[in-house]
Amino acid sequence: MSAFKKTPFVLVTGGKGGVGKTTVAGNLGVELARTGRRVLLVDLDLGLSNLDVLFGLSVGEPRIDRALAGECSVQECIVEGPAGIHLLPASSGEESMAQLSSDRRAKLAALIEEIAPSYDLIIGDSAAGIGPDVLGFASVADRVFIVTTPELAALTDAYGLIKALDQFGARTAVDIPTPEVIVNHASGVEEGKAVASKLRTICERFLARSPRQAGWLPRSVHIERCSSHQSPFALTPKRALEQLCISQIASRLTHLAPPPPASPSRSNPDLIPSLTPVPRLG
Repeated sequence: MSAFKKTPFVLVTGGKGGVGKTTVAGNLGVELARTGRRVLLVDLDLGLSNLDVLFGLSVGEPRIDRALAGECSVQECIVEGPAGIHLLPASSGEESMAQLSSDRRAKLAALIEEIAPSYDLIIGDSAAGIGPDVLGFASVADRVFIVTTPELAALTDAYGLIKALDQFGARTAVDIPTPEVIVNHASGVEEGKAVASKLRTICERFLARSPRQAGWLPRSVHIERCSSHQSPFALTPKRALEQLCISQIASRLTHLAPPPPASPSRSNPDLIPSLTPVPRLG
């Protein structure tokens, strides 16, 4: 059961930084928003946010830290991005947000719960690693996606995160869902399967956990180009391999949030400001 009433909560995380979890979370959200679902993308990398950068958008103020401080409402922090997705942005370079106390983490969950009924699905993009924030957010998620790459260091850290989640769940008597693995930067579908299978075998041997593969993404010049141009690759034509891969991952979540009835618009443009492009480098 989601912590946010009846709105499903999906956490995208990773054991190692730089594996592409923000790229996955952002494009997964866009892909689901394209179907008409009301998607809220929450930047849970609270001290070093990146989702607004991924979309090439300048959100200005306020952000989550202001809402936590009681300086504004959480609704005032929400902005609208590509395909109608809504973004709850975090701060960047704020030391006080790098690791929340349990009280502040509970307050953040309460703030998100306030707005949860307005959405069909909430996707959180967390920091990497096994810190208290990551473990806490995972403990209230309906689904947990762990992003890794074929590199040994990334695979080792993905296992470490699954182990930490297992230990945290046992210690707190919380039934954390078995994580699902997304292999990024794979050379093809076979390498994606092989990497996920290797991780699953290790987890079955030492943790009695059997993480399934949720999908894979290719090492792609197109994805790199979209990232450098601050544009979601999920907006590319469906015939593109990259778009097909993210669509397959999104299909694993569609049962959590049935497609809404057709309507001209399910957002309120008077309440949610659109994001504006930031200057591109170079």
